[in-house]
Amino acid sequence: MNFPDNLKYTKDHEWVRVEGNVATIGITDFAQGELGDIVYVEINTIGELLGHEAIFGTVEAVKTVSDLFMPVSGEVLEMNETIDANPAIVNKDPYGEGWLVRVSMTNTAELNDLLDAAAYKELIGQ
Repeated sequence: MNFPDNLKYTKDHEWVRVEGNVATIGITDFAQGELGDIVYVEINTIGELLGHEAIFGTVEAVKTVSDLFMPVSGEVLEMNETIDANPAIVNKDPYGEGWLVRVSMTNTAELNDLLDAAAYKELIGQ
């Protein structure tokens, strides 16, 4: 499994890439593997201001539906339109083309509570 060192991770298996005040969020390689083939991603929170750990959408796989949790507080700026038409891209490239949303962060201090790659690997037993 792949866990890039330049990302932050949550205990709920989301990843965060920070560029300025914008966080790009997706699910980890571990999460997509556990879910199996992803068939649908639902995100209806574009334009909404959401708090840390609020649900911002769901991922539907063949075997289950899983909630998506905000790793940081902020306004959901956009959803990845590519995954709307082709949700399987989340399985193929979870850290690249398979990103889920971009968020304008309102509290960057929350990034300090996220895990680095080593801590995330330990969390999942890697």
